[in-house]
Amino acid sequence: MEAMKATMVRSHLLSTSGPSNILSRSSPANGPDFVRFGTNFHSSIKHYTSISHSKLAHKRLGFGNRRCLVVRASSSPDSVGSTESPIAPLRLESPIGQFLSQILMSHPHLVPAAVEQQLDQLQTDRDADIKKDDPSASGTDLVLYRRIAEVKANERKKALEEILYALVVQKFMDANVSLIPAISPSSSDPSGRVDVWPSQDEKLEQLHSPEAYEMIKNHLALILGNRVTDSNSVAQISKLRVGQVYAASVMYGYFLKRVDQRFQLEKTMKILPNVSDVEESDIQQVVGESMRPNGGEEGSFQAASSHAEVSSWSDDISPGGFGQGIKPSRLRNYVMSFDGETLQRYATIRSKEAVSIIEKHTEALFGRPEIVITPQGTVDSSKDELIKISFGGLKRLVLEAVTFGSFLWDVESYVDSRYHFVLN
Repeated sequence: MEAMKATMVRSHLLSTSGPSNILSRSSPANGPDFVRFGTNFHSSIKHYTSISHSKLAHKRLGFGNRRCLVVRASSSPDSVGSTESPIAPLRLESPIGQFLSQILMSHPHLVPAAVEQQLDQLQTDRDADIKKDDPSASGTDLVLYRRIAEVKANERKKALEEILYALVVQKFMDANVSLIPAISPSSSDPSGRVDVWPSQDEKLEQLHSPEAYEMIKNHLALILGNRVTDSNSVAQISKLRVGQVYAASVMYGYFLKRVDQRFQLEKTMKILPNVSDVEESDIQQVVGESMRPNGGEEGSFQAASSHAEVSSWSDDISPGGFGQGIKPSRLRNYVMSFDGETLQRYATIRSKEAVSIIEKHTEALFGRPEIVITPQGTVDSSKDELIKISFGGLKRLVLEAVTFGSFLWDVESYVDSRYHFVLN
C-alpha cells in the first residue's frame, strides 16, 4: 500500500510538471491575561523571527497560473505581489519543501502519502549517518566529519520544519479555510485597510471542541474587550503589537489543543476530576506565566512586549473593558486541577522545529519588525508601523492564530510518531 501511494505521487508530479487587551493604551505589569508572557516569554521568538533576509530564496516556483505556496519573510508588498494567489505567507525553500509545495498546488490529497515517503527517507538518512560514525577518526578528519554531519543534520531539521508547515497548510485547505496573506495595505480599499480577506469565523469556530471554543471566546474577550462583537469599526494599531498577539495566540492554540485532547479522553472514559470554579485571574496568571516554549535568556521580542509603548494605540480608540465577557469554562477549571509541574509541561512547546515555524510564519505574515531599545531601557516606537484594521479583522487574525497552533500540535504529534524528533 505504501509503495502504491508513493507511485501515485510520483506519477502525478510527472504528469503536471503552497493578551493583553490590544485596545488598551498600556498593560498593567502584572495584570492577568492569556497572551502576556513578560520576561518569561519565549526566548526564541525575539521579534517574530530569527531568520535572515539574506538567506531567503526569491525565486518563485513555476506553476503557470496555478496558486503557489509562497514562503517569503518580508514586509514588502512585492512578497505577495504576483499574478499567483499564494495559499500561505511562507515560502518553502528546501528541496523537500518545494516538492510538497507542488503537491499542495496540484494534488493536496496526496500530501500525507508524500510526507510519509519523505519521512522514511529522512529516517534512512539519519540511520545511515549514525552507522557512519567512526570513533577512530582523529585530527582534521574528525573535524571535517563532524562538520559534514552538522550540515546534514541542519538540512534534515529544515526539511522537517517545512514538512510540518506543509501539513498545517493542508489541514487549513481540508477545512476550506484560506490563510491570511502577508499583511499590507490593500490597493482595492481606499481607506488603506489591511483586512480585505473574507470572514471565515464560523468555519474556524467549528474546528474546535465546544469546551475549547469557550476558552477561545474568553481569549478573544481579553484581547478585544467590549469590541469583540464590533466587526465594522476600524482602528489604527501598531503592526508590531498585532504580530505579538498573533504569535502568542498561536502558542495559546497549541497549549489549548494539548490540554483539550487530554480532557476529551478523560471525559470519554468518565474519569474527569471534580473541580470547583476558580477565579479567572488565577488561571490567567498561571497559564500566562507558564505558557512558553523551551528557551533561555530574554530577547528583543519579549523586551518589546513588556513596554507600554508597544501597546499604545491612536488617541481616537477607547480601550475596551478589560476582562469583559469572561464566562465560566469547564475546560479552564480542568486545567486548574493540574499540579504546577504538569501545567508547566503542557504549556511548553515541545520541539525547536515547532518554535521555528511560529517565528517564520509570523514574520512572513507581518514582516520583520525593527525594534530599537533606548539607553533608558524603553522601546523606541518612532519607527513602529501603524496599520488600519477592523475589529472583525482582528478577531479573524486571532481565530486563525489559535487554529494554527492547534493544527501545529496535531501535525507535530503525527510526524513524531513516524520520525522521532520531539524531546519531551
